[in-house]
Amino acid sequence: MRRILTVILLVGIGLGVCAQTHSDELAYRRNALAMMLVYHPEDEFGGEIQKAFDSLPIPDKYDDHNVGLRIIDNSQIENVKRRDNGYYKATYGHQLTASELKANALHTEQLLNNAEVAKWMVAKWFNLHGKTTDDACFDTQLIQARGQYNATDVDVAVALQTTRGLATLSDAGEELLGQSFVLVNDITYVTAEQEAAAAKTAIGVIGGLFDAFTGGKTGQDLAKTAGAIADSFTGFKVKTHSYLYRLVWNDSVAAIFYTQHYTDHPDPEKLKAFVNDHSTYKMQYVAHEYEFDKKSVLKGKYSRTELVRTICARSMDKNIVALAKQYEDFKVKTPVYKVLTNQRGKIEGYAAKIGMKEGITDGSKFQVVERVLNPKTGKTSYRYIATVKAVKGKVWDNRYNAVLEEADGATLPYTTFQKTAGGEILPGMLLIEGKYKKIEN
Repeated sequence: MRRILTVILLVGIGLGVCAQTHSDELAYRRNALAMMLVYHPEDEFGGEIQKAFDSLPIPDKYDDHNVGLRIIDNSQIENVKRRDNGYYKATYGHQLTASELKANALHTEQLLNNAEVAKWMVAKWFNLHGKTTDDACFDTQLIQARGQYNATDVDVAVALQTTRGLATLSDAGEELLGQSFVLVNDITYVTAEQEAAAAKTAIGVIGGLFDAFTGGKTGQDLAKTAGAIADSFTGFKVKTHSYLYRLVWNDSVAAIFYTQHYTDHPDPEKLKAFVNDHSTYKMQYVAHEYEFDKKSVLKGKYSRTELVRTICARSMDKNIVALAKQYEDFKVKTPVYKVLTNQRGKIEGYAAKIGMKEGITDGSKFQVVERVLNPKTGKTSYRYIATVKAVKGKVWDNRYNAVLEEADGATLPYTTFQKTAGGEILPGMLLIEGKYKKIEN
């Protein structure tokens, strides 16, 4: 099974894919993210949820680091140390317990490591290309592009010979590889039919008790009327459990990769050593988030397929926002897009391409930081510049299909912030919500 997954994941990487870059006007270092879905083929809407997930892109505040494995089929899971196969499942009327959540989280970690996902995330970072281990090799084009390094800064052969070069590789590892995540989404759902059935059962019991006390049939009539109302209700709501995993990248892992596996020219022995190494590269579970909105209502006119896609997209976005607040290193960094001035040149605010999709509300507070690269050490640090907050009524609604719904703020081009403290803010400086521990004042 491991050999088959290895082949699949190698194909998923592409063995020849070029470095990915964003066409944004302001380049900055994003966290790298791969997203996966737990597919429940036994569910009526399982197939539609899978199709919806497959059609959704990685959120644009993260670099797409998918490596070919996107769907975990719950009915096909084998060789997992648990009392039974598959996931503990959230269903209508059943919330997962703390022990079930922990079991799911560790169960998924084992699945990812059995599939050697971490190894192929590393392979993608170093642009593994070629048709076989005889002619394949790595390069640092993707690291160079995403980290804004020049070619010599991340030339592994050169870097390993100098203290400064090693520091630069260490910086790239901490800032890029060490900020690589896999988000596994386990999505189940609640339909109108399930709610209607529960409502009719509950009302039927209440009606029966009412009749027992009164000796009449009022309760039965009540149950029939309420049942009809419940049947006419239409809705589809999802329960999304998101499990976050981080690529383990530290000095010992880096040393093995750079000395035993990395080669920028065909070297069959090193490539075979990389492919056959089943213990060095690991994913580690770091956090969980759960989202279920009982009151979620969509205003637009959707087809069934688009309805499922929209609800799933928004549910996963909410979990990403919550995970970023919960887990320090998963925080989103986004650049100041422009400084807003009036006709007299007076600063009236600051624009950023971030909005409700990222959990921004009126008054959300952000730190503005400047990324500083020390030319002597090659290491990156973040310096505090100012504090800003979102302006009421000027928060961009960039949620999936918000324009279709004609939602308030959907036609705004960005969110406007106002400074509450600090110094001069310039385009390209980074906004980070809340307090970021890695900031040097």
